[in-house]
Amino acid sequence: GWGYTACAVFVVLAALPYVLAHREERLPAAARPPFAWRGFLTGFWISPRRHPDFGWAWLTRFLINLSNAIVLLYLLYFLRDGLHRDDPESGVLILTAVNGVFLLGTVLVGGIWSDRVGRRKPFVLWAGVLMAAATGLLALWQTWPGAVCAAVLLGIGFGVFTSVDFALMADVLPRASDRGKDLGVINVANSLPQVAAPAVAAPIVSQLGGYPALYGVAAVVGLGGALLVTRIRGVR
Repeated sequence: GWGYTACAVFVVLAALPYVLAHREERLPAAARPPFAWRGFLTGFWISPRRHPDFGWAWLTRFLINLSNAIVLLYLLYFLRDGLHRDDPESGVLILTAVNGVFLLGTVLVGGIWSDRVGRRKPFVLWAGVLMAAATGLLALWQTWPGAVCAAVLLGIGFGVFTSVDFALMADVLPRASDRGKDLGVINVANSLPQVAAPAVAAPIVSQLGGYPALYGVAAVVGLGGALLVTRIRGVR
């Protein structure tokens, strides 16, 4: 429909300024290593034993994103079947807007504040704790006001997490020469939860306690991810 077309057009238009205005220096042919499929494929494995900070940071991002994906993926069904909203689609729109406003309001503040104090881990930790608390709120206070409060807290937490955790990930990259590839590995921790969330959520909703159990599990997963950031040693 028109909605998907508008999204596609927006993505293209958003990328055009960078593509047209940015001039990237090309690496001389002599400086490029010879290409080999084996080296290309094995290069995506980053040993958590050799680079434990990267491993813990990746796992932190994966778990917090998984928790967030579970919340967002089933939001429509939660409003329809859990809260019995007459118009769950409009409810999703309202909650998404509330979440987005607070996310945009904190993503810049969190990043700037983190840079000024020179700390990363406390911001990621408490952002994750706040998101876990918001998800727990959905499990314990299943009302429309509870959902709105959770959307506010999730927006604040995810805004801070998004900006500061990316800076933290950049700080734990193993080698400068592999930054492009390593950032791709980091992106797996963003995209894989979108695939894993339905597989995790479906049996919980249908057989293991419904939406209270689903959001309780999501809160525990997110809290676990937040606590793992304390295992990182090379970043404050």
